[in-house]
Amino acid sequence: MQMRRRFKHTTSLKDRLASFAQGVRDRAEKLRPGIERDQLLKKARLADTAAHLDEWANSAGLRPPR
Repeated sequence: MQMRRRFKHTTSLKDRLASFAQGVRDRAEKLRPGIERDQLLKKARLADTAAHLDEWANSAGLRPPR
């Protein structure tokens, strides 16, 4: 049986998603309008949405389910 490789992240998920989204936006900015650029911008929007969901899920105001 193979052992899973474990990795301890040094930055938060929100920070990693934000830097990924910014990197993708920078790449998309260099492209001409088209399918590839649209796909990169969609990935950036999805990363932003995931960061907001992570922030909401970890907020102090969120109550646990009963």
